[in-house]
Amino acid sequence: MSKIIYKKPELLAPAGSMEALDAAISGGADAVYFGSSAFNARMNAQNFDRENIKRAIEKCRNYGVRSNITFNTLIYDREIKSALDEIEFLYNAGADALIIADLGLACEVRRIFPDIELHASTQMSVHDTEGAKALASLGFSRVVVARELDRETLYEICKNSPIETEMFIHGALCVSHSGQCLFSSLVGARSGNRGECAQPCRLPYSGAYPLSLKDNCLASCFEDVLALGAASLKIEGRMKSPEYVYGTTAIYRRLIDEKRNATFKEMKELAALFSRSGFTDGYFKNRINSSMLGVRTDADKALSVPKYDVDIKNQKRELSLFAKIKLGEPASLTLSLADGDNNISVTSYADAPERAIRTPLTEESVRKNILKFGATDFVCNRARIELDTGVIMPVSKINALRRDAVAAIEEALMPKRRQNDKKISEITGAGEYTPKKSARFLSNAQIPDAASGYFGIIYLPLEAYEQGAANGVILPPVIFDKEVSEIKIMLEKAKKEGAVHALVANIGHLSLAREYGFICHGDFRLNATNVYTVNKLLELGFEDIIPSPELTLAKIADLLPKASENTVVYGRIPMMLLEKCVIKDMSGCDKCSMGKGELVDRMGEKFPVYKTHKHRNTVYNSRVTYMADKRIELERANIYCGHYIFTDEGADDVKCVIDAYKEGKEPTGNIRRIARK
Repeated sequence: MSKIIYKKPELLAPAGSMEALDAAISGGADAVYFGSSAFNARMNAQNFDRENIKRAIEKCRNYGVRSNITFNTLIYDREIKSALDEIEFLYNAGADALIIADLGLACEVRRIFPDIELHASTQMSVHDTEGAKALASLGFSRVVVARELDRETLYEICKNSPIETEMFIHGALCVSHSGQCLFSSLVGARSGNRGECAQPCRLPYSGAYPLSLKDNCLASCFEDVLALGAASLKIEGRMKSPEYVYGTTAIYRRLIDEKRNATFKEMKELAALFSRSGFTDGYFKNRINSSMLGVRTDADKALSVPKYDVDIKNQKRELSLFAKIKLGEPASLTLSLADGDNNISVTSYADAPERAIRTPLTEESVRKNILKFGATDFVCNRARIELDTGVIMPVSKINALRRDAVAAIEEALMPKRRQNDKKISEITGAGEYTPKKSARFLSNAQIPDAASGYFGIIYLPLEAYEQGAANGVILPPVIFDKEVSEIKIMLEKAKKEGAVHALVANIGHLSLAREYGFICHGDFRLNATNVYTVNKLLELGFEDIIPSPELTLAKIADLLPKASENTVVYGRIPMMLLEKCVIKDMSGCDKCSMGKGELVDRMGEKFPVYKTHKHRNTVYNSRVTYMADKRIELERANIYCGHYIFTDEGADDVKCVIDAYKEGKEPTGNIRRIARK
């Protein structure tokens, strides 16, 4: 990887509370990210109510720190209006950017509030250049790229992306690709995509902790990070203490300013702030193995630094001041701010002073009152006062002169914005559509003869596709830039062998599949939970969409037929997409070569794990979704076809399932056995 011209990146720090916000500013953050009390992916953080949101944004603005507001959860149809109301408040409060995970909401925000920056959350699962390009076309100005990317992949995205890239440099890691984890939702009824993750990855399975990763830390290889050209370097930790925020921010501030790696002492300081059996840089260095695993031990806790007060009084923004108090003309005060991109000068006026009868004003007495900036976010570093001799002016007017000038400079720092019609877009429908039952299999051997007569579309993984009953391919849900050429070869081969349809899991892969003439269908991994997201995906070129498995039947009924008709009605739903091979960690290379493993939780529930493309793993639900006997309920939700997922079923089992759905059978006999495998 060749080095690029160094441009100092933004240091982005977390703030889960007002105290943590102060800590981030004191530590030297260029920008902070925090959430309101609704619609963000850390609902268990303190977060901010509306009053504190306004205070926090104002404080950031006055200190020259950017405020990025997390709005990074999936939105249901009946929440769109309240979500837009909240965003209107944030917009008017002066937030610099919104970090958004829901595609449909993002497009509505871009239409109504055209001049607020949109940052694509890492929950959008962007891991390639084409994904960044797709987001650019939708009005995003920045993409928070996946945490699983190695140095070379990050470099390619930073070099070729038409929008800014933001990457994580420190903090907790999810073992599943962000936006691709349904474990907490489907097993614990707490959706990670809705900010309520119960962290099942931190629990033991099969007598070990195969899903618990150490915290990410790139401080020891920071010169390589700086060479990438990322616009923003992000510290994770909205659930962490102000001490953690201050300590990590201060250390990375030094590393950025001094363009160097962390020292041994600084690495120890970072570990004392928080670690899980140490740190990992395994993804960045492409050393993905069991050494990445770790839990929070008593020894880690014993290292933790004591609590201390974070004081930001020395972080105030410096102003220059010119006061003019002349007999016969209005008194004036000019404040000037010149730092970074800001070059602002404002002037306030008061009544003209009068000639003094007894004690006239002195320069010292004027300075005493005109320089009282204590309660504000500013401090005067240079003051010039022109004062006529023998004049008097009430102290109250001098104080008012200062207050008016401070208010004026705060107003000047507010972004100037325009807003379009706030009316929510009308969904006009998806046009003509003839739904088909569809199913996915892991291998051709699973597909019985009866399948082609029951399913209109039969998918096989692209890497496992062969001529036979299947007429569709499943693109790998993750395709790094360096893997594209290999995928193209497989797509061309599958097309020649008769594949017509492609199940696409990422908007960055849509152009790839369309290049070879496939009819593209959106997988549930696109996280479509509202009609606005569905509509936008259809506009992008998808034929139809499998909606998120997190939706209830009542919420599915709100969607367009091109989504509701493709609801998953049978099978083990994939719950985690792992970049690291847990099968190898748990059972060794022999089991990995067989392509299947298993995780057993504390309750004895067994979660199948299957190897997917490039040694990635998919963890499936222990329970099988079965809805053959729910025909009336399905039809009420506009589901007449549905999507089926087959994993460990043999061809005979699949035939039993087809027969059961034809007849609307309850899960008894063979079906009960299949569902309990």
